[in-house]
Amino acid sequence: MSYHPDAIAPHGGELINRVASPAQREIFLSKADFLPRVELDERAVSDLEMIAIGGFSPLTGFMNQADYNRVVTEMRLANGIVWSIPITLSVTEEVATPLQKGGLVRLDNPRGEFIGVLELTEKYTYDKQQEAINVYRTDDAKHPGVQVVYNQGSINLAGDIWLLQRDSHPHFPSYQIDPAASREMFREKGWKTIVGFQTRNPIHRAHEYIQKCALETVDGLFLHPLVGATKEDDIAADVRMRCYEILLEHYYPVDRVILAINPAAMRYAGPREAIFHALVRKNYGCTHFIVGRDHAGVGDYYGTYDAQYIFDEFAPEELGIVPMKFEHAFYCKRTKQMATTKTSPSKPEERVHLSGTKVREMLRRGELPPPEFSRPEVAAELTRAMQIAPVLV
Repeated sequence: MSYHPDAIAPHGGELINRVASPAQREIFLSKADFLPRVELDERAVSDLEMIAIGGFSPLTGFMNQADYNRVVTEMRLANGIVWSIPITLSVTEEVATPLQKGGLVRLDNPRGEFIGVLELTEKYTYDKQQEAINVYRTDDAKHPGVQVVYNQGSINLAGDIWLLQRDSHPHFPSYQIDPAASREMFREKGWKTIVGFQTRNPIHRAHEYIQKCALETVDGLFLHPLVGATKEDDIAADVRMRCYEILLEHYYPVDRVILAINPAAMRYAGPREAIFHALVRKNYGCTHFIVGRDHAGVGDYYGTYDAQYIFDEFAPEELGIVPMKFEHAFYCKRTKQMATTKTSPSKPEERVHLSGTKVREMLRRGELPPPEFSRPEVAAELTRAMQIAPVLV
C-alpha cells in the first residue's frame, strides 16, 4: 500500500468530495426552475449521496458507457481500477430524449426536492440481461437485484454530480459519519488497523464471534450497518440500530468500536458485492474487511464461500484492503461456546447454526430466539419490535 496520512489511501488514491459549496449551491438553486428534471428513486438517492461524500471513490458521478461496460464484463473501470458494481442512473427513453448532452440536469428526490445536479456527458443503452447475468450471476427476475435492473429505465445517464442538499438522517443523525470524518476519528484514536463489518441484519452470536476474533488482531472495529434500500422482508433499520446499540453497551469494549451508518442501498449481488463492500469500507478508512459465509447473498443464488473466493481473482495491491475470511460460525453444544469447524471437535448434530433468516422465522412464529442465537437483550428488543409492527420482520 502506498503512503497516506491515514492508515490507508482511498480507492484510486483520492477521497472524492462532490458536495456543493454554499456558493455553488446558490448558483445551482438560481437555475432550478430552468433545468430539466429527473426524479431519483431511493437507491439512486443513496448512490448520489455515496458518490458525493467519497464513499464510492474514485467515482465522481454516474458511470459512462466505457466504465459501465468494463465493470459489467471485467469488474474494472475503463482505466483499470478494480470496481465490481455498476453505479448508473437509469431512466426511460421518454425522460432521456429531451435531455441535452453538455447541459445540467436537476436531480430531485421522490418528494420533489432539488437535491443534486448531473453534468450530463452521455446517454447510452445497455443490455439488462447481460448486466443481470454478469453482476448477479442469474437472470432470474425473482432475484431482488435483478428485479431492480429489469424494472429500471433502458437509458443510462452519465456525468459528474453535485450534491446540493443533505439533511441529517431522520433516525440516526449521530451515526451519520462520512468517510472524511471516520478517517479523522481513526486518527484521533491512534488506530492504524481497522476492520470493517457489513451488515443488514441484527447482529447474532455468530456475527459477534467473528467480529471479536477479528478485533483480537486489529486496533479497532468499524461496525457499519447498511441503512439504504433493502428488500421488504429485511428487518427495519431502526430496529437493527437499537440492537447494535444494546450489544455495544453490554458486550463490546466501548473504546475499540465505532458504530456508523452506511447510506448505501443493498444490491444482493453476492461475490461482486463483497468486493464492492470492501472497497467502500476502504474509502471510510478501514484496512481490513470481514467476509463471512454467503456475504451479500440472497436465496440459493451463490455458493456458501463464493464471496471469499472472488477476492483471490485480484492482486492484493489492486484492492488495497485485506479481506478477513471466516467460516460459518455456530454454537457448539460440546464446548458450550461459539466456534467453527477449525476450532470445534463437535459432530454436526452438536452444532446450532445461526442466521438472520432463522431469527426472522422464529420471530414470525412468535418464538423468542434462544441465547445460542441472540443475546437476551437483543432477543427482547426484536420481540418487542415484532409485537409493535410485525411487518418489520
